Amino acid sequence: MFSESAALSRVKPSATIAASAKARALQAAGRNVISLAAGEPDFDTPENIKEAAIKAIRDGKTKYTDPDGMPALKEAIVAKFARENGLTYKTSQVHVAPGGKPVIYNALVATLNPGDEVVIPAPYWVSYPDMVLMAGGEPVSIATSAANGFKLQAADLEAAITPRTRWLILNSPSNPSGGAYTRAELKALADVLLRHPQVWILTDDMYEHLVFDDFEFTTIAQVEPRLYDRTLTMNGVSKAYAMTGWRIGYAAGPEPLIKAMGKVISQTTSNPCSISQYAAVEALNGTQEFIKPNAKLFQGRRDLVVSMLNQANGLHCPTPEGAFYVYPSCEGTLGKTAPSGKVIQSDEDFALELIEAEGVSVVFGAAFGLSPFFRISYATSNAVLEDACTRIQRFCGSLK
Repeated sequence: MFSESAALSRVKPSATIAASAKARALQAAGRNVISLAAGEPDFDTPENIKEAAIKAIRDGKTKYTDPDGMPALKEAIVAKFARENGLTYKTSQVHVAPGGKPVIYNALVATLNPGDEVVIPAPYWVSYPDMVLMAGGEPVSIATSAANGFKLQAADLEAAITPRTRWLILNSPSNPSGGAYTRAELKALADVLLRHPQVWILTDDMYEHLVFDDFEFTTIAQVEPRLYDRTLTMNGVSKAYAMTGWRIGYAAGPEPLIKAMGKVISQTTSNPCSISQYAAVEALNGTQEFIKPNAKLFQGRRDLVVSMLNQANGLHCPTPEGAFYVYPSCEGTLGKTAPSGKVIQSDEDFALELIEAEGVSVVFGAAFGLSPFFRISYATSNAVLEDACTRIQRFCGSLK
């Protein structure tokens, strides 16, 4: 008889993937469903990147590469970090994997021993705690507040660190809140981390280029160079270049860590798709002219969604600095009765009743470690967003 391993039994399936799957199932059954659950841009991959991939195929670049990325891509990543972040790395300090998730997982597997703790501000990307658990560690969640823009405060970080703390995972701009740390906010966290040399920092900068209102993006090793030797700076091509399906994530950090991560990937996935790597070289080295216009479009969508949600009874939606998510509170709907007759007692109830009543799929906040909220991805057209937000307003107005 089949039984899961003890390690896997601690892990929950991804709630964001589950929400998207339910929306697709309802659509297949003929329901008019708008899914605002998926975290990927609706833009197509730029033509120059697609052409680089096609050329690589025609040139026969279809063989294995080095397990943690080919030299040309590592050189492009080194150049990107120098150009955009003021960070100097060698190619021996760069790790490439088939997506951002494997980069993080490889780092955790390479470093965690049973009982080691990983500090994760909530709300967090759904995969962080479960990857820590699979790697044998213990996730330590720190609740943040909407009043602070869902950003970790220095005093809370200080209080959470113990002798067993091995990592802090920092995501800016954040999935799911869109909150982004200013240089001063990062410096305050860095000052705490300098007092605790056993704590390493994994900074997930995947949404770096999606910031709004003249916000200046910085990353923690850039803000505090004294943390350079214990920081893994992670990024990828999926969001800024609309390349989610190409599956290329990368990171740079201290050589011993990168070497250990290379050992992990050599015995698991081995190299990312060679064609995707050639496409990523073009993404990083080629024109960047579409990035700011795309961010401007996302900013307009953010403003539309924030405005319409704040007009819905019982909802309050903060204005985030980046990414393509909002994380509104649905506290004002709790205790009310939905059209189905069910009393809404949690953000999960809110999300389930919303999709049943109005065909709008969102992800409930408990999946991200902080309730009562829900996440909306506004990576779709203004017309779809207006329709979805009108339905949400109607649903909230129907609650008794």
